[in-house]
Amino acid sequence: MNIAVIGTGYVGLVSGACFAEFGTHVTCVDNDASKVEALRRGEIPIYEPGLDQLVTRNVAAGRLNFTTDLAAAVRENLALFICVGTPQDPHGRADLSSVMAVAKSIAQEMEGYKVIVVKSTVPVGTGDRVEALVREITKGKIPFSVASNPEFLREGAAIEDFMRPNRVVIGTEDEQARAILVDLYRPLYLIETPILATRRRASELIKYASNAFLAVKVSYINEMADLCEKAGVDVHEVARGMGLDNRIGGKFLHPGPGYGGSCFPKDTRAILATAEEFGAKLEIIAAAVAVNDHRPARMVEKIKAAMGGDVKGKTVALLGLAFKPNTDDVRESPAIEIANGLIAAGATIRAYDPEAMATAKAGGYRGETCPDEYAACQGADALVLATEWNQFRNLDLKRVQGLLTTPTVVDLRNVYKPADMKKLGFDYTAVGR
Repeated sequence: MNIAVIGTGYVGLVSGACFAEFGTHVTCVDNDASKVEALRRGEIPIYEPGLDQLVTRNVAAGRLNFTTDLAAAVRENLALFICVGTPQDPHGRADLSSVMAVAKSIAQEMEGYKVIVVKSTVPVGTGDRVEALVREITKGKIPFSVASNPEFLREGAAIEDFMRPNRVVIGTEDEQARAILVDLYRPLYLIETPILATRRRASELIKYASNAFLAVKVSYINEMADLCEKAGVDVHEVARGMGLDNRIGGKFLHPGPGYGGSCFPKDTRAILATAEEFGAKLEIIAAAVAVNDHRPARMVEKIKAAMGGDVKGKTVALLGLAFKPNTDDVRESPAIEIANGLIAAGATIRAYDPEAMATAKAGGYRGETCPDEYAACQGADALVLATEWNQFRNLDLKRVQGLLTTPTVVDLRNVYKPADMKKLGFDYTAVGR
């Protein structure tokens, strides 16, 4: 089967490379000619572990190619995956202009039956809009199907998530499209991946409902962490006790500075906007969003308290700028909000991140950057751990202590054990412990 993936952003590039790894011939289409040329040279525009090798291997094998020629891609491929961005509009809704523009272009180039697959994260009912637009342009003379196939890729673990997913969701209104897409995912049968075939609207909503539920868990444990601090309880013991109940599970019960990235903030706001359009109230999700929105400011206050109540004129070493480890994505990163909040309070920030320093500067970070974690600590009045990169989990703490002017550490990711840090002579502050 030949397929086209339209849009070579995070989802499109990972999906295209992974489909090619399955043995499928994949054409990745983008309207940015310079980006296409860079991809042909093997230059990957995002940091995702293992993606560069995957792209190089499948380009060399002839299974993966990049082009700006959408018309040829439509003519030559049976399934056309729309993988363009759906950013937030000023009202919190998903901006579908790119999705609809691609659907229009596909319709204008179609000469025979195609399966148009929306993989972008879109509100419930988007497939209906795409179908109506394509039918209007083709005047009902060319057969086609519109399907929903949402992505569930975690940044930093996207290839593993695609190759060994928890589930594949396929939403269609006809058996022909369903059969084609089920066959496309046939390589996953060997590892017994559940493939859920459902109606298109249900598929669209599954994506938002999943992300919103996980965001609720994050905000919930962060509120529990605040209570634990006041009650003299270790939040990790509470989370473990909760997680051993298989109705709850332990994942996403990790306290910290709040969730960020391209999915949870955008998707929770989008599902709230969708609910409003349908006249429904999602009060639990609204509360989770409110808790998360306030979280960076709470962390700024925690850091101030650890530094004597005032950071004016003081220097803070900040380790981590990406919203999570193993990515250079800084979209809605709590680390950057915290850094800029401290700067606004009069502090100097010296930051280091293994991959995200360039994107952080472009994404609004206003502080200094350093060549490594120890350079950031040199002469700083406190160290703040903001992103739990593996290399920050085993710092040379004696060296860190010698570099800091005062042995103050604020660990917003609970990387270290309080007893160990105090034994080493640090004034150590964690979250919920």
